[in-house]
Amino acid sequence: MDTLWQYQFRIILLGDSTVGKSSLLKRFTDGIYSDVADPTVGVDFYARSLDIEPGVKIKLQLWDTAGQERFRSITTSYYRNSVGGLLVFDLTNRKTFDHVREWHKEVSEHILPHHMVYILIGHKSDLNKDRKVSRDEAEQLAAELGIRYIETSAKCNSNVDRAFELLTRDIYELMKMGEIVTRDGWDGVKSGLTAKVLYPGDDEEELPTATAEKGCHC
Repeated sequence: MDTLWQYQFRIILLGDSTVGKSSLLKRFTDGIYSDVADPTVGVDFYARSLDIEPGVKIKLQLWDTAGQERFRSITTSYYRNSVGGLLVFDLTNRKTFDHVREWHKEVSEHILPHHMVYILIGHKSDLNKDRKVSRDEAEQLAAELGIRYIETSAKCNSNVDRAFELLTRDIYELMKMGEIVTRDGWDGVKSGLTAKVLYPGDDEEELPTATAEKGCHC
């Protein structure tokens, strides 16, 4: 039986094929990494729980989407039922970074009038010598989109947990402020049997966007 959880968040990973979305999820949920990975066909599902604060356990439903255009009609159906999105690009592949705006626009327009909480992920930070995107320009894009930025490496296990924890905490803080609420027919956020009563307006420290994080040291 699953441990009781207060809330369930559905989070979707977005980005071009081969940026390493599946590797990030396998590292986060199973603690494993493989240099060989089969391409995602349609959508794959993962899950993990996080203790976001004392007495509050968040169950994450994590959806890994195929980046290829031919699967787009399948993956778009999952946008509307997600509360959070990780926009992932490959630091060694400039085109994947250039496509981030397209992913952000497509998802944001598809879920109107509602909104999704995003975090921008520069993946494969262990390949620093092959980097094609600077931290400065990635942080600038994140600032323009009004979201956080963090660099990760599934291979080195650098900032992987941190990325998911930041997004989960951002969603939870927005719930506490009343900006995200559960809705009938929407699976983005669900309350568990022991859901905590949240009071909008609680004093919380403001969390900055485009946060610089520690790099990979493998």
